[in-house]
Amino acid sequence: MIRSNNRPWLKLVAGGAVLGLALTACGDDGDDGDSDNGAGSDETSSSTEEAALTNSECGGNASSADAFYAGGILPLTGSLAFLGPPEIAGVGLAVSDINAAGGVNGVDACHNILDSGDANDLSVARQSARELVGKKPSVVVGAASSSVSLGFVDTLTEAQITQISPANTAAELSGYSDYYFRTAPEDSVQGSALGSLIAQDGHQKIAFLVFNDAYGTGLRDFIQASYEGAGGQVVYGGKGEGQEFPPGQTTFSSEVTSALATNPDAIVILAFDETGAIVPELAAQGWDMSKIYMTDGNTSDWSEDFDPGTLEGAKGTIPGADASDDFKTRVSDWSAEFEGAPLDDYSYAAESYDATILAALAAAKGGSNESTVVQENLLAVSGASGGTDCASYEECLALLEDGEEIAYQGPSGIGPLNENHDPSSAFIGIYQYSNENKPELVDSVEGVS
Repeated sequence: MIRSNNRPWLKLVAGGAVLGLALTACGDDGDDGDSDNGAGSDETSSSTEEAALTNSECGGNASSADAFYAGGILPLTGSLAFLGPPEIAGVGLAVSDINAAGGVNGVDACHNILDSGDANDLSVARQSARELVGKKPSVVVGAASSSVSLGFVDTLTEAQITQISPANTAAELSGYSDYYFRTAPEDSVQGSALGSLIAQDGHQKIAFLVFNDAYGTGLRDFIQASYEGAGGQVVYGGKGEGQEFPPGQTTFSSEVTSALATNPDAIVILAFDETGAIVPELAAQGWDMSKIYMTDGNTSDWSEDFDPGTLEGAKGTIPGADASDDFKTRVSDWSAEFEGAPLDDYSYAAESYDATILAALAAAKGGSNESTVVQENLLAVSGASGGTDCASYEECLALLEDGEEIAYQGPSGIGPLNENHDPSSAFIGIYQYSNENKPELVDSVEGVS
């Protein structure tokens, strides 16, 4: 559901942020990690007044027995590769901050990020999951795609390894297993926000162009329920109509023609890379491009793909609060120093950071870096049972060492994790495209799952 605040559901909290794309891969400057027994070498750069940034990759023989081992299964390749850099940087910065505060249970933290690929080839993520199981990590952060997580979550659960996704939103994963958690809100929050937004924009009939994927169809169902609840009508691509297209499709002439034949007032595109072919087809068939709506899978920087003005006025949603300028500076600095390029897209950076910090705090509370201990204490350190608010690993750790219960409040702005291991509350950013085909944050919605 979406909380009321003056207007039926909108709550203005921030504005003016612009997202973009930056593709990089994870690496450690000068150290491949294969010969280390522990957390690997730390490399520093002068970055902030708080602490110098460090990059600690897990050595080849490291495990949760001698380090707080943060594994990652994140998109280095595939249709969601644009989410890789901010998520990797979020994990890397968290590990840096953890070590600056003295580590976890007397040892350093380290990270090991492996590729998730995408849902078109689940063998990539499954191989990464098997590799990490052999390392006995404290936590695995990932995947970005709900469909990809569904492809390996059972492997981690059977091995009793805690998984925290910074970006999964599929309702199917809510309460999926004792070892699965997420710091992104499930689809009902984003779906309710977007459905309400479309209705409030005055559109009475909408068409969906949606791929047949757990992410796409699940989110479609929530948008449709919210929109129809506000009195709107779905005229194409709705639930049960069988009009979805397969992931990876490259031409959309017939789908666009069929959708436009129903005379919609607006079109919702639920896709990943396929968006790059759908948008030009809509433009070619004369659609008013300002009446396009998208979600986190495709609300990204399209300035290099489309002619200026193609998406001007179109809107999209991305889960997550607009993080502070300080956090954005630090996570971008980490990426520039250790990944070779600063960030211009911060999608799920804060959620990745918070996933790693929460796991480290759970290990500290339980007195062990084993993943079963992280699992047992994760809800507690998120504030599920109350506790003293704290906003950093260092601050929260000091409270734990004093015997206090804590409620970690990180840059993602999520509420405590609930019994389904989902954020109890979260923000959804509302973006509008500029003439340069870049999404700009204009509003945020606070939703409750």
